[in-house]
Amino acid sequence: MTAATPALETLRAAPKGLLHDHLDGGLRPGTIVELARELGYTGLPTTDPGALARWFHESASAGSLPLYLRGFAHTIAVMQTPEAVERVAYECGEDLARDGIVYAEVRYAPVFSTQRGMTLEHVVASVSRGFERAEQAHRITLRQIVCAMRDRTDSLEMAELAIAFRERGVVGFDIAGEEAGHPPKAHLESFQHCRRENFSITIHAGEAFGPPSIWQALQYCGAHRIGHGVRLIEDMAITSVRSGPASPAPTEPHSEVVKLGPLATYVRDKRIPLELCPSSNVDTGAVASLAEHPIRHFLAQHFRVTVNTDNRLMSAITLSEELRRVSAAFGLGLADVERLTINAMKSAFVGYDERVALIYARIKPGFAALRGEPSLAYALPPSA
Repeated sequence: MTAATPALETLRAAPKGLLHDHLDGGLRPGTIVELARELGYTGLPTTDPGALARWFHESASAGSLPLYLRGFAHTIAVMQTPEAVERVAYECGEDLARDGIVYAEVRYAPVFSTQRGMTLEHVVASVSRGFERAEQAHRITLRQIVCAMRDRTDSLEMAELAIAFRERGVVGFDIAGEEAGHPPKAHLESFQHCRRENFSITIHAGEAFGPPSIWQALQYCGAHRIGHGVRLIEDMAITSVRSGPASPAPTEPHSEVVKLGPLATYVRDKRIPLELCPSSNVDTGAVASLAEHPIRHFLAQHFRVTVNTDNRLMSAITLSEELRRVSAAFGLGLADVERLTINAMKSAFVGYDERVALIYARIKPGFAALRGEPSLAYALPPSA
């Protein structure tokens, strides 16, 4: 893969899909300051929006998941009224639309917004109102994923909440939080309930904990997608093979032989989507650097790869910038970005008709225009 890296402006103009983005990890710094003032919250490290943005990123990029997560105490603290939650949801949709995103699934844990009297239902309804307003104002489709927290015992209640709002834009259920010591199968009852109700499941797995976390998410809990999954690389044996003489110089070109283990083979062959978040993985220490991110191996082995932001505030990232960094690091071109985008849309939790309509009405024509191709009418494929 050695295609020319698309310019950031081109990537912003490209119609994109986003599957893994946390609502409480993407607030505008200025909004945090304003809401803190309105709510009487005095715990912010600074009330200067620019300095606050820098504080969040410096805190999040300290190299561990627990340190990455500590900034959420401040964003959650200001999401404690219906008006505040609706504002955060609306601004999320507006920011994503301005970045060229045409479809997004945004996740959050409603239980964190109940500290000042809101019920769980009030929280989800407030997010729905904000998303509905953003959809009316911008050309974007927004859906919710409700998260339970893996260190709590109320995951079944969260699953029931998600399903109760399936007609108001909630399309999936997830568990989030620190992986170590909190395996997915501890929440088996909640996932079994989702499966009985034909409800979609994604699970944070394979980020701070290794392949067993991914295996449990799939084989015990029935996950349809894997959140992160970066440590699936540990089930892949990669051997470098030099193409020169027996004792080549260290700089001589070489190729790699990759052998997939049983878990990696299952994930690839069953087309289970990986919600990869490269910059976040670097920030949390899941990978040492972007250049060492295993996304290149997943792409080369034809996994169902998607690229995502995770937490836009904490990682100081947009999806366009994330795609620019990945493209520059691994030699991806615009055609590769289009493939990643279609991967995301194919893997979305909305219905088949809606997925296909967005691919053929927004994504394919949008990328064709960026390539300078004449305006084409993309016919919808016949139903299978």
